[in-house]
Amino acid sequence: MIGDVSEVTEQTPAEAMFAADRASRGLGIELVEHGEGAAAVRMTVTPAMVNGRRIAHGGFLFLLADTAFACACNTHGPVTVAAGADIVFVAPAREGDVLVARAEERARYGRSGIYDVSVRRGDEVIAEFRGRSRTVRDGGAGHRARDDENTHRAREGTACETPGTTTKESR
Repeated sequence: MIGDVSEVTEQTPAEAMFAADRASRGLGIELVEHGEGAAAVRMTVTPAMVNGRRIAHGGFLFLLADTAFACACNTHGPVTVAAGADIVFVAPAREGDVLVARAEERARYGRSGIYDVSVRRGDEVIAEFRGRSRTVRDGGAGHRARDDENTHRAREGTACETPGTTTKESR
């Protein structure tokens, strides 16, 4: 069941992720609903979002759909990221349009998932998006630690190797 964000008293994993998403919030995107495997976000198309044809730039529509996808796949708790996504633009959106992207989980298997997102202006479909997710094993901490170590090594002038790769220095 999808609940209204205002009814939630303790911050959920999706709310925590969205609160840290400065890109989406900076564009005026709002998380309006979320529940297990589902989420809805809303955005008004601003003058800065239209292209030379006076229609909403596809990148902004993708970002809106991707935000709904991210919120939906992070409702389960473990840190989950996009593994890939596709979008089909069905109809143009224009300045002033209020768009709602509604994401729904289609399948979860192992650490992977498939989510469909419909972007609508009222009842009219503007775009259809399919996202593929991947749950991060350690919440991303191992990747950050490895990145920090590689950054330190790079500053010190020592070789940076990723496990499982062959570099000129390691041959």
